[in-house]
Amino acid sequence: MRDAFELHPERLATTDEHGRRQFIYPADVHGKWKTRRSRVQAALILFFLALPWIHVNGRQFFLLDIARRKFEIFGLSLRAHDAPALVLVLATFAFGLFLATALLGRVWCGWACPQTVFIDGVFRWIERKTEGAAMSRRLLAQSPWTLRKFRIKAVKWLLYTLAGAVITHSFLAYFVGSRELLGMISSDPRENWTSFLFILVATGLVLFNFAWFREQFCTIVCPYGRFQSAYMDAHTTVVGYDAKRGEPRRTREAPKETPLGDCVNCYRCVQVCPTGIDIRRGNQLECIACTACIDACDEVMTKIKKPTGLIRYTSENELAGQPPSRLRPRVVILAVLFALSFSGLMGFALLREPLDMHWLRAKGAPYEIIRGDGRAEIVVNRFQIEVSNQGDVARDLSVSSAGAGNPEGADLVMALNPARIEPGTLQRLDVFVRMPKSAFKNGTARFLVEIRDSVEGDRRSKELTLVGPIF
Repeated sequence: MRDAFELHPERLATTDEHGRRQFIYPADVHGKWKTRRSRVQAALILFFLALPWIHVNGRQFFLLDIARRKFEIFGLSLRAHDAPALVLVLATFAFGLFLATALLGRVWCGWACPQTVFIDGVFRWIERKTEGAAMSRRLLAQSPWTLRKFRIKAVKWLLYTLAGAVITHSFLAYFVGSRELLGMISSDPRENWTSFLFILVATGLVLFNFAWFREQFCTIVCPYGRFQSAYMDAHTTVVGYDAKRGEPRRTREAPKETPLGDCVNCYRCVQVCPTGIDIRRGNQLECIACTACIDACDEVMTKIKKPTGLIRYTSENELAGQPPSRLRPRVVILAVLFALSFSGLMGFALLREPLDMHWLRAKGAPYEIIRGDGRAEIVVNRFQIEVSNQGDVARDLSVSSAGAGNPEGADLVMALNPARIEPGTLQRLDVFVRMPKSAFKNGTARFLVEIRDSVEGDRRSKELTLVGPIF
């Protein structure tokens, strides 16, 4: 790898002279940043695997049930009609990510992105346990096929497949529910063929990406590395190389009497890089800020009795000898947008009523005309109430006519009245409103409804607009 960089400094280590891919076998690295990242990765993997199995008050703590338009996000229950709240959730995450990028560069990529976490924390760990260190893995890949190589590769891919299956099953639990997933696993695959097919395809994609495609996803597919430049500037904290201190490097051609920098040109920073870049070339799109080069360089500096920090968390301004600035226009704007979206989300969660009701006009004909007992024509409008109980106790919901406020002969019919709404559930109640045809003017009429909640004990009224014939 060192010779390739010296002969072709303009080329990535992931490609040969013809542009074809060369597989990367990053060397193992030890140091304070590696230790910290390993702990963060372990916590994130445990969080991902455990979260769909956490239930609070009978409800899954985090659920994105798109098919039933039911979303449970850390105790906040959302339905399809709560689209503004879903927008606030996404906006809060997006603006938070943009703000973190403006301040700390690609900290998401190096520390929390599932691509990095699962490859480094699971799949490369399996590689090291089955094939050995980086040089052993490289030599094994270049060696001819033997029974030993086949056995090692078979064990590795078997473990890959098991890990991929666990990841995809946990991922599916976020969308169908963990309890439902257990039922699917224990039943005939033909009974849930859609989910079974999803697991097969998703496991294949996980193996393709985490076991083979790897760094190419970051450098070719992922759009984040491309639009990060819109949020980063010379003040942003990045993993950077101190050229003033490190240059000129030691090279084979450099005369011994030439004053040299601290960089010994050992290429250790390149050998440990998971995307194959040379950090000494400056800030690059392929850098995921994983800090492996920091630990590798610090290890070399310690051995040659030089100060550590030749490669470190810094900014372009700091490397140029200028003071960094945290408070700058893009940071302020992103911080304000993040605060607004987060405040809106918290306000929605705190001010939301425990019993959320939405009246919808039923599908089909807008109204129906029937004959009453006195042979008078009665216009029937059908509504559907979507009732979501956000609280922790069951509620009995009563719906009735407001009485004196409605025309004579108008009434309301509901199959279950009062209707019991269990905690954490969404129910749809059919309501039929009957009104004499003579009460309609220009095809519309007003009807007042009284709603009573058994827990709160309060009475609320709602005005419905009925439609009927124009005469």
